[in-house]
Amino acid sequence: QVQLVESGGGLVQPGGSLRLSCATSGFTKDSYAIGWFRQAPGKEREGILCINPMDGALVITDSVKGRFTISRDNAKNTVYLQMNNLKPEDTAVYYCAADSYGYGCSLGDYAYSDWGQGTQVTVSA
Repeated sequence: QVQLVESGGGLVQPGGSLRLSCATSGFTKDSYAIGWFRQAPGKEREGILCINPMDGALVITDSVKGRFTISRDNAKNTVYLQMNNLKPEDTAVYYCAADSYGYGCSLGDYAYSDWGQGTQVTVSA
């Protein structure tokens, strides 16, 4: 059974940084595309960043470009989301997801077969 577990969320002041981790297990390969999503209260879930381990291709949404980056450690089956210069509007539950369908790197949630439980990020003074 595929499992994804996010960690690293918490409370941070505006302008601060956090690094989220997505530890994966149960994959038959380590080449699944991994995406990061977030959902703020009363808002739709949005894709913000993804990576395709096969070629390192990245897709990022404009609202976080220049502030968020994604990286991977294939040996640990872990993907990281580095969040810098955080703003109150970044407050949300953050999810990682894996694509076993073969869509590749996409910001559409339809493309992902397995999801983590989410980790809360709160940006407030």
